[in-house]
Amino acid sequence: MTKKKCEEELNKIKELEDKLLRIQAETQNYIRRTEEEKRKIIKSANADLIEQLLPTIDNFERAIKMDDTNLDDELSKFLEGFKLIYSSMISILKEMNLKEIEALDKEFDPRYHNAVLTNCDPNKADNIVLEVLQKGYMLEDKLIRPAMVSVNKL
Repeated sequence: MTKKKCEEELNKIKELEDKLLRIQAETQNYIRRTEEEKRKIIKSANADLIEQLLPTIDNFERAIKMDDTNLDDELSKFLEGFKLIYSSMISILKEMNLKEIEALDKEFDPRYHNAVLTNCDPNKADNIVLEVLQKGYMLEDKLIRPAMVSVNKL
């Protein structure tokens, strides 16, 4: 084999090696992008499901607030079952990284709170949340639902 032919073959080998490295890098980038897309799709699906479940959670919380001091009657036994179901649902949602937005006695933040009422309480600072009318929730860093609140205005 001549020297020129040998150099040509070596150049072809280098070109093929470079091409192989580019294809490997493109494949790794493709895998990384598709994994990221899958995570986003799953997160979005979880957020949609949780958003649809929140009214049910609200209804459970309203039912649980009913008076159950007499634990012998049928209503109290029924409420006890509600509490178990509610607790189970909340623990599942917490495992999915759902977090309640803290609002009561916090400064009003329009990113996380929706002010639907204003009241005047001279014992509290201006722009402080006085009451949470409906809980707000975050799924990791995504706002699922803002908290509906009453805010102090002096």
